[in-house]
Amino acid sequence: MTSQIAARAARLSVAPMMDWTDRHCRYFHRLMSAETLLYTEMVTAPAIVRGDHARLLAHDAREHPLALQLGGSEPEELAQAVKIAAEFGYDEYNLNCGCPSDRVQSGTFGAVLMKDPGRVAECVAAMRDVAPEEVTVKCRIGVDDQEPEEVLPEFLARIVAAGVERVSIHARKAWLQGLSPKENRDIPPLDYPLVYEMKALFPHLHISINGGIMTLDEAKSHIEQGLDGAMVGRAAYHAPAEVLLQADQVIFGRQSQPKPAEAVALEMLPYIEAHLENGGRLHQVTRHMLGLFAGRPGARGWRRVLSEKGTREGAGVATVKEALEQVTG
Repeated sequence: MTSQIAARAARLSVAPMMDWTDRHCRYFHRLMSAETLLYTEMVTAPAIVRGDHARLLAHDAREHPLALQLGGSEPEELAQAVKIAAEFGYDEYNLNCGCPSDRVQSGTFGAVLMKDPGRVAECVAAMRDVAPEEVTVKCRIGVDDQEPEEVLPEFLARIVAAGVERVSIHARKAWLQGLSPKENRDIPPLDYPLVYEMKALFPHLHISINGGIMTLDEAKSHIEQGLDGAMVGRAAYHAPAEVLLQADQVIFGRQSQPKPAEAVALEMLPYIEAHLENGGRLHQVTRHMLGLFAGRPGARGWRRVLSEKGTREGAGVATVKEALEQVTG
């Protein structure tokens, strides 16, 4: 059942991020790295089963290798969601056991599932029974007053027994009470050594580390020190060129030359035109492109033109070309 495509791509992945890693963002990221594993935003199983699943699950074939992250805590419902999603051809199905948002808690899934490894095992077993590709888990090292060095080994043992062969571990606790989702991404201290200990305890489990990784060199360092992969979140969104443009060469060993960021911007134009022709708005795409030239001369002008003019009625590819002149002119 293991998807070799997704497993290989998981050496480097872009984390699932709510409101950020939508289909437009993923297409943009894919232009920078052909190899990196991309994740959808979390989609809840109830939304897929009872909602407009075509709208929620549709994606461009060029986004692959692509993983669908699911939120849920009912095994039968998650299995039903996977059955529906399988029609859309994802390369991996990932269960969210790490998101600390209030909405997730009220649905009894996300990081709160760290408290119930038995239920997580039931969920992944049900998903694996129907999934055409690998089922994986993304988790925290613990929540609230849990002692991570005690609960994380048990959690991993339970999901491994249920058939999970690959996991992404955000190396922070999640505090479900007292911290906002944003604070949960920064305030709880990182514990990278604990994740390395888990690799020693579970040598056959593919472990990707997540949390606080800001550069491609940091990601590479974690892999060189024995982990199987690294998952980058906000840095891949805010400075995508710095993380992704050389990823295929640095992480995956490709011999080709990386593209210049300007070429990526130009390659987005046909995609943007198609999106506009289908009734979309420019800003829906270009909001994900604001960080393309982060740290370079002209980056502020690029962001200003796209931010100020990209939301206007009738804005199109001419706006992107104008913004590009701020960097290349």
